[in-house]
Amino acid sequence: MDPNSKRREDYRSKTTALNLHRNHAIAADSSSYKPGNMFARFIGLVALVAVCLGVAWAAHMYFTIHSAIDGKSGGPIANSAKIVNKQPISVLVLGVDQGIEGRHDRGNSDTLILATANPQKNTATMTSIPRDTLTDIKGDPGNKYFMFRVNSAYEIGGSAASVKTVKSMLNVPIDYYVEVNMKALRSLVNAVGGVDVNVPFDFSYDWCDFHKGKQHLNGRHAVAYVRMRKEDPRGDYGRQLRQRQVITAIAHKAMSVNTISNYRKLVDIFNKYVKTNLSFNDMLSLALNYRGCMDNLKSGYIQGHDAWIDGAAIQVASTEELQKTSNKLRRNLGLETQTLNNEETRQNELNEQNNDIKWDDPAAFTNYRIYDQNENKAVTDSNSGYGENSNTSSSSSSSSSSSSSTWKFHW
Repeated sequence: MDPNSKRREDYRSKTTALNLHRNHAIAADSSSYKPGNMFARFIGLVALVAVCLGVAWAAHMYFTIHSAIDGKSGGPIANSAKIVNKQPISVLVLGVDQGIEGRHDRGNSDTLILATANPQKNTATMTSIPRDTLTDIKGDPGNKYFMFRVNSAYEIGGSAASVKTVKSMLNVPIDYYVEVNMKALRSLVNAVGGVDVNVPFDFSYDWCDFHKGKQHLNGRHAVAYVRMRKEDPRGDYGRQLRQRQVITAIAHKAMSVNTISNYRKLVDIFNKYVKTNLSFNDMLSLALNYRGCMDNLKSGYIQGHDAWIDGAAIQVASTEELQKTSNKLRRNLGLETQTLNNEETRQNELNEQNNDIKWDDPAAFTNYRIYDQNENKAVTDSNSGYGENSNTSSSSSSSSSSSSSTWKFHW
């Protein structure tokens, strides 16, 4: 007989009694519980279910938006290094005229805004670039085109050409782009519940009435508000101001938690109307870590000088104006300023020397000329335009200059 058997029996007796006591508590008669305790447990259960549903809904929302945005670029993209490290960034916003008035071609980028954000200083800039600004078009296939309106870069080579063109014109690195067509503007404004703007003067456009002072705009009114130009005493510069107003208002509303309930609408808008190289994680990081920059936003524009070139209205920006804009943007990006030395400044210098261009003369230029690429000779039989170089080929890179006869200019 095992001398320790009595100990084992005693141990079993104690543990069995303990287990029976626990089981009795678990299986106690419901009559032993007070109604108040039952109600408290019910509320706790409801709260637990609500929390679980909330977490599930939030996760569903996160992954739905994540998939929708990252899917547009062909797959998930990790956070960009600059945004992860909270460094200054620049974003070119392109408003294209697709999807409005029945248009379905690529169209031009009638809105160009270069934005910078510096989370270290909590400062931001928003600079409008007039669509008719004369510039050297970059990034087109075969490098066939030369001086023309900046908004034509998008028609020639899409957002990539627009980024390269603006980058060269202002000597500013451009990290990201956001391309939005006009239908998106209407949908975005509606999705955030409308926007409030300060209307500068009374006017009517596209069956919409606007009155001086603060006014709440829905999507349809917002589109009309940013499209009107001819009735504005400042012309396209006044329209640019109104565009910046609406974009700033949308940005503030989009960062508000009140718009989370409309996330499905925002996802649908992104799928249909927005193209960008920002990933979802980038956007989330921007909303969390760069929102302070919006509190110190400085907006402005590049002031051009009126010019008539081959019978077409053009805005020509002086070298001083381009340099001032470049300096402002580079400083907010934490970069040292550099003296501009590009095709725009070369054309300005040649016109100042040869055609007596005076930037302080308020009259529109009629004697501004476009000079051949890499030559100090004005184009024959045409003042300006963009042209196809019929002699351009991959094997002729050694002779990048072209005679006037090789350029076919058209507007």
